[in-house]
Order: sequence, then structure tokens, then C-alpha cells
Amino acid sequence: MTDSPRLTRHRDGPAAWMMVAPALFITLVFALYPVLDSLWVSLHHIFIGLPMLGRSFIGLDNYLALLRDPAAHQALFVTLAFVVLSTLLELACGLVIALVIHEHFRGRGLVRAAILIPWAIPTVVASQLWRYIFNDQYGFANLLLFGDRITEYVPWLAYPTVTFGIIVLADVWKTSSFAALLILAGLQVIPDDLYDAAKVDGANLWQRFRHITLPLLKPAMLLALLFRTMDAFRVFDLVFVMTQGGPGDATQVLQFYGYQTLFTEGRLGYGSAVSVAVFLMILSLSLVYLRAIGSSLLERGRT
Repeated sequence: MTDSPRLTRHRDGPAAWMMVAPALFITLVFALYPVLDSLWVSLHHIFIGLPMLGRSFIGLDNYLALLRDPAAHQALFVTLAFVVLSTLLELACGLVIALVIHEHFRGRGLVRAAILIPWAIPTVVASQLWRYIFNDQYGFANLLLFGDRITEYVPWLAYPTVTFGIIVLADVWKTSSFAALLILAGLQVIPDDLYDAAKVDGANLWQRFRHITLPLLKPAMLLALLFRTMDAFRVFDLVFVMTQGGPGDATQVLQFYGYQTLFTEGRLGYGSAVSVAVFLMILSLSLVYLRAIGSSLLERGRT
């Protein structure tokens, strides 16, 4: 005699809650609590350097000030430009890398390991590496282009547009391999029978890529797009180490602007409002992506 489903659920319920309790506790303490505390602090007027002013509740004034802040508008523009450029380039590079390392050739394991090296390097170390490459006095880029003609050396990190391009390039170099890993996982579940059948029908290499590979890679690419977009929105250490937001405001992203507001200017409430605004933007974007990914997976499951 077997137990009814309702009795089984009633009996397994406490055990299930005990298994998820550690993860739930960590999520509440280290993820949800900081967000709620930042939201609460953002509703107050607090200066770290002037504790005698106290902690006055001002409601949404910090958010209204954020909407009128031209520096925040500039930081948002730089952040969006960085997110769009870096994410698209990383997806394109990741797709090319995944297609290459998916093929069978001698030394494929070594190539796969070598491609992962940039991703394994800590971001601070990678940032120092790229700053060294484009140093105006002893950088590798100047040495490669001008050799001993030191009077012709270019201060790459002094030009706003060039500096922004270098930041994007450094991020693409470091994280394209992560996108490649996700796309490679999608490539490995495509049945070879589909390609064999397409060859029998006379499809060339481009037609097989266009009509088989790309459609079936859509869930993996959307997943890579989600992770890379969220990560690009949170970029901080790359800017902090390489440029400190400069020259001017050319590389001042929202996360770095929030850091400056919080710890340099001591405006705890306003800086928390910046952090909460960034969090809400990432959350909204993630929900849109997750809805798209979920729909894609359901469509694939029906086929």
C-alpha cells in the first residue's frame, strides 16, 4: 500500500525546509538584509563626517535629487554605453571562441585551458596589467608602436574616448571566455544528426550555422547575455584601478559614482540612493531577460 501524495508532501515538508534553511539563512543575511538596509539609509539625510547633524528622515528626496543630478546622468550614460558595447563584443567573441574550441583538433584541451586564463585572473590584477600596457612612459603599447622614439609616446589614458575604449577592451579580454563557456555548453547539446541531415540536403557551412546552430544556441546566448549584462552593470574595480573615473568623467560609471559619493564625499544617504537605483535597474533588466529565456526554453521544449 503506497502513501497518498498529500501524506508524502506532509511527511517530507519539514525535511525539505531543513535542507533549504542554510541557503535561505545566508540569502536573507547576506543578500536581502543589505539591500533593505541600503533602501532604509537612502531615505535619510546622513553625512559621515558630520555626525552632529544626526540622521533625519527625508523620504524620497535623495531619489528626486538623483533625477536632477547632471553627474549622475553622465555616469548613467557612461554605464549604459559600457554595458551595450562590452556585452555585445563579449557575446560575439564568446561565440567565435566557442565555435573554435567545439571543433576537434590536436591540442584542443590546451587551447581551452589557455582561453580560460584571462577569466581566472583577478580583476584587480588584470586592471593593473592593462594600465601598464597603456602607460604613457613605459607602456607596452608605446614600446610596440614607437620603440625608442620616446618623444612620440602617446598618453593613451589621457584621452577620454580612447580611455573608454581601453576599459571596454580590457573587460572584453577578461570575460569573453566566460561567455564562450556558456555558449559551448549550448553547442554540445546540439545533435550531430541535424548537421548530417542538412549536409545530405545540400546545406553549406553558412546555411547550417544560420538555420541550425544559431536557433538552437538561443537559450545559451540569452543566458550569457543575462550574466554579462548584470556583470557589466556592476563594473567597478576595473574603473577604480585603471582610471578612477577619468579623464574628466569619461569612465565614471554609476557604481564608481556611488562609491565616490559614499566614501569620498561622505554622503551616506545619497550614495545609498545611487546603489539602490543601480540595484533596481539590474533587477528590472534581469526580470526582462529571465522572461525571454523562460519563453525560449519553453518553445524549445515543445519542439
